[in-house]
Amino acid sequence: MTTMTQAPVREFKMPDVGEGLTEAEILKWYVQPGDTVTDGQVVCEVETAKAAVELPIPYDGVVRALHFPEGTTVDVGTSIIAVDVSGGAAPEAEAPAAAPAAEAVPAAAVPAAAVPAEQPAEAEPTSAGSGRQPVLVGYGVATSATRRRPRKTTPDGFAQQAVAGVRTELNGHAPAAPVPAAAPVPAAGPVAGAQRPLAKPPVRKLAKDLGVDLATVTPTGPDGIVTREDVHAAVAAPEAGPTAPEPGAPAPEVPSAAPVSTPAPASYDTARETRIPVKGVRKATAAAMVGSAFTAPHVTEFVTVDVTRTMKLVEELKQDKEFAGLRVNPLLLIAKALLVAIRRNPGVNASWDETAQEIVVKHYVNLGIAAATPRGLIVPNIKDAHAKTLPQLAESLGELVSTARDGKTSPSAMQAGTVTITNVGVFGVDTGTPILNPGESAILAVGAIKLQPWVHKGKVKPRQVTTLALSFDHRLVDGELGSKVLADVAAILEQPKRLISWA
Repeated sequence: MTTMTQAPVREFKMPDVGEGLTEAEILKWYVQPGDTVTDGQVVCEVETAKAAVELPIPYDGVVRALHFPEGTTVDVGTSIIAVDVSGGAAPEAEAPAAAPAAEAVPAAAVPAAAVPAEQPAEAEPTSAGSGRQPVLVGYGVATSATRRRPRKTTPDGFAQQAVAGVRTELNGHAPAAPVPAAAPVPAAGPVAGAQRPLAKPPVRKLAKDLGVDLATVTPTGPDGIVTREDVHAAVAAPEAGPTAPEPGAPAPEVPSAAPVSTPAPASYDTARETRIPVKGVRKATAAAMVGSAFTAPHVTEFVTVDVTRTMKLVEELKQDKEFAGLRVNPLLLIAKALLVAIRRNPGVNASWDETAQEIVVKHYVNLGIAAATPRGLIVPNIKDAHAKTLPQLAESLGELVSTARDGKTSPSAMQAGTVTITNVGVFGVDTGTPILNPGESAILAVGAIKLQPWVHKGKVKPRQVTTLALSFDHRLVDGELGSKVLADVAAILEQPKRLISWA
């Protein structure tokens, strides 16, 4: 009986770093083939639809291969880097020089570099009773005693190419001879016992959801992989096809000059147009905004307010020793004003439960702050902002802004928000009609603060003036409640002493 030994080359797979996300883009590699890595060392930075995250390697060894270049979007569960964990020594069980013709080549003998980038890597062997094998903190791969049977043949001879690509430095021998192809399969449709169609896990899920049998889909991807477009084409084919002719009618002739194929992508003027792929944070934001705009019935109300006293208070707080080293600006007092308004009108801090058809009133405020970053708009939130003092709120705002600018906002920081503030005034904009962050009930837009003529104590004087806009979900918040919240915020900014009297 042959004893199973750990493969000298370990494959590190793309983990799910965003609670259910299916893919991530590799932004930057911090290591190269030949570099030595240690357990916990950060090897790359990836961007999900929620944030940029650094990935640590979970074992020691030498980097053998990077399976994807920077800028590539990779499915969760796909191997991205191969690490030799043997410490430079030969494997315990020497690999044979050539596999017998009737046997499949063991998966461990084929280096990750020989496997196409689009294919998920083979499952790593684990010892019995070892439970889950750590890949990243909080994630892992399930133990399995089964091994995937290598495919003996494919239409493009992939098995032979994979065997021929075995690196000599792994086993000290020349590449193994190609595995003889199995008996040819007739081309007249699927055959019982034929190999499983090649497709990524998300594509298989899509096919299952749409009721498409992958065995009937014509693959157009590299190495015969079924793509999302192939699945959609299989669904659309019966609808787009011509209607069936009546019995006895001659079959319509198909011109030979019109091949049945996927239409070529539309051309455009490359000298005068630039196309930017929509992915990562920008893609997630676009989908969320469309979903929010066409799910929640938006209402927006506006108010223009004299904030001269608030601006004076900001200057005074900057000199206060309690705020030494903290970021003090008008946004700090606007955030505090909104928190006080929510405490006076708690019904505005709610969400809509579509499944239960219930309004869920939150007794806490996770205050979101919309932040523009090079990767797109993100909305991290300050957890339990309602319970923070003014200095604590200033500290949290400063950390939130600096972290967002550095692109280090964690996925958890952008979840479970209840209301949001978006400061469009920093761009010189007077106001806007903001779209709700999905799952939230209200969003406050703050316009530019400008010196304008204003009637003050019966005389026209130059005063610091701004316009506020509050958008809210009319399923949760009616016009009266929304108006009260906006009026309270405006009243506090006009007379900041209400922060004390209304607290």
